[in-house]
This record gives sequence, C-alpha cells and structure tokens, in this order.
Amino acid sequence: MKHMNIPGFQQRRVPVVDGVSLHAAVGGSGSPVVLLHGFPQTHLMWRHVAAGLAADHTVICPDLRGYGASDKPAGADGSSYSKRTMAADVVALARALGHERFALAGHDRGALVAFRAGLDHPDAVTHLVLLDVLPTVDMWEVLHGTSAAVAFHLYLMAQPPGLPEQLIGAAPELFFGHFLDLWSRDPAAIPADVRAVYLTACRDAVPSIVADYRASAGVDAEHDLADRAAGRVLGMPVTVLQQDWGAALGYDAAAVWRAWAPDLEHRTVDCGHFIAEEAPDVVTDAIGKTLAR
Repeated sequence: MKHMNIPGFQQRRVPVVDGVSLHAAVGGSGSPVVLLHGFPQTHLMWRHVAAGLAADHTVICPDLRGYGASDKPAGADGSSYSKRTMAADVVALARALGHERFALAGHDRGALVAFRAGLDHPDAVTHLVLLDVLPTVDMWEVLHGTSAAVAFHLYLMAQPPGLPEQLIGAAPELFFGHFLDLWSRDPAAIPADVRAVYLTACRDAVPSIVADYRASAGVDAEHDLADRAAGRVLGMPVTVLQQDWGAALGYDAAAVWRAWAPDLEHRTVDCGHFIAEEAPDVVTDAIGKTLAR
C-alpha cells in the first residue's frame, strides 16, 4: 500500500485516541478540508479531488479506523466501529494537525462518519459534502423486498461475529472486487494499480470492515433514531451528490436528506457509485461551492 501516494502529499501517522493512530495524506495550504473515503477503498480514492483542492486548502485524507494503513482495534461486536467513535477520530485528527474547525467531505462509509461528525461536533464541522449515501437509519428503512438484494452485503456483515468474517476471508479479492466492478460505470476510473491497492488493503482488514458494517445494523441506527426523536439536524451548509437511487428503490432521496439538513443542496449525478474517481471535477466543484455558502 505504501508504494502509491497522492502526488505532493505527505504521509502522516497521527495518534487520535489511546492505542489508535490514523494514517493520513496531507497536502496544500489554506483553510482545512478533510476527505473521508468509502468502501472498499482507502484515502487514495481522493487522489484527483485532493490535488484539485490543494491549491487553496489544506487537504487531509485519512484512512478510516479499520481501513488501509490506519490502526484496526479489536471490536467484532461493532462497538469500536460506531460512526460516533470514528467521527471522534476525525475531529481528533484535525485537532492534532492544528485545525479546530474544518470542512468535511465523505463518500459511502466515510459519508456516514462525516454525517455523524456533523451531528456530534457542530462546532468543529463548518460544511459537509456527502457522496452517494443515505443516513444509516433511513437506508435500513428504504431497503425492502427484492430490491434490497442489491444491498446483500449489509445484511451479511450485520450477522454475529464468525460467519461473515469466515465467508469473506475465504475469497476476499472476489468479494471486494465484486463491488468495484458492480458499482463502477467507468472501469477506467479505477485503474489496475489502484484496484490492487484497494483489494490488498481490504484483504488485510476483513474483521474491522465487517465490524464497521455490523455497527451500522446496531449502534449506528440507534444513534440516528435517538437524534431523529430529539429533532437534531445538521446546522451547517450540506451538499449531497448521489445517483438516482430513488428511481430504483422508490423513495425521494432529496426529501430524506432535507429532514436532516435544512441548508441542503441535493444533486443527482450521472455516473457510477465511485463519484470522486469517475467525476472528480464535479466533486471538486461541489466542495468549492459548498465552502462558499
């Protein structure tokens, strides 16, 4: 994994809590923007967007806890991988690098961490950009019937410790490669060398990746439900870019997000799931416009 870096970025290892350090690529100068990767990827997914933002911003691209070159603490029940815990990691990372307040963008799993950071740390997160995701509790609510088969991995990794780890660990390249193929409309957006980095990183992180997903079927959904009941919303400007999931699953994605984000810009994008790699200019532009709000 160490043989591929974002050009011009420094590789940093930053302690965020006792016993856990995150690996991060840091580059550029100016107001800080933190970029959180999704599944089944590492911080390398931001290579194009990070380069575009670095002219005007300090850009921080960590591997999430449990992924890539970051630490992977034990916690098969999901307790160590709640989005609340992972969001606290991100705030601690930014502070360790000298930033009390920062803009935050996330894709997929990273977007769930960013969403939680925005709710739990409103004084730290100034702007949010979220790519191709729904809040955890809403995601579970819209999945139903045969259309939910597209999300089989959510149900598999929600099972108690043991079975998912063994099944995925028996053929990790096949499992993780399936999603890189299925969710990408432009295969050239993830070239062979980058794909190899992702597959190696995931192969070495099966227990922690499963724990991350298991948390979403338990503690993460509980946290979202509690916030919804309390009427908590995101107070900062929020931009959401996503594919037209609503057409496939039968719901209004913009309405789902508006319930959480009063100051919302919601856009449907015409590409595959890996938006930052398939349409990096669109993402870079969206982040810039969000920061101007």
